[in-house]
Amino acid sequence: MTTAPWHATILTLYPEMFPGPLGISLSGDALGRGTWALEARDIRAHGLGRHRAVDDTPAGGGAGMVLRCDVLAAAIDAAAPPEDPRPRLLMSPRGRPLTQSRVRALAEGPGVVIVCGRFEGVDERVIAGRGLEEVSIGDYVLSGGEIAALVVLDACVRLLPGVMGKVASGVEESFEGGRLEYPHYTRPRDWEGVPIPDVLTGGNHGAIARWRQAQAERITAERRPDLMRTKQD
Repeated sequence: MTTAPWHATILTLYPEMFPGPLGISLSGDALGRGTWALEARDIRAHGLGRHRAVDDTPAGGGAGMVLRCDVLAAAIDAAAPPEDPRPRLLMSPRGRPLTQSRVRALAEGPGVVIVCGRFEGVDERVIAGRGLEEVSIGDYVLSGGEIAALVVLDACVRLLPGVMGKVASGVEESFEGGRLEYPHYTRPRDWEGVPIPDVLTGGNHGAIARWRQAQAERITAERRPDLMRTKQD
């Protein structure tokens, strides 16, 4: 295993999908510098028989196929032995919603092992047997877990030390502090008859902070009132 401070291992039937967009921009630069490491492993390497079968029909009948527990467990064991401290995630639409606080906790750890499901799902026994944490990126269904895994990695990598130019960039943004982010403006000062709010150009940093807080509260109440309730609880 690499000595990079933050190491991501992806278990997938399509390893060629990685690093994908993570190979460019901030995450790609950080990957090239060794700030983090990425390893994509093919689940099919542990498939059965001449055709490397990884799935079978669902017990009890029904449409589609299910990833076999023995095949997936072998892939997990080869990638992350019991002493590996990294959390094991399974990208799944029935998982707990991914939150910024969970992302920050993952970014502060040694890395992550992510299992990308396919077909109708994964045999329930391997989820319990290998301690997989089911994680969802939204209330919709994708063709597989790979795109969701890219989302998790992008959210984590940008928070690693040295990836973003300013530490404040990862603090003063949506979901940090339980609120959506306040509006941003830049030059020109007037555009199509709409000026930058005067408070932002007046030089009073206290007034700017209060305006930004009020705007964050307003936008959150309008668009995500559930976050307001969560913060109050």
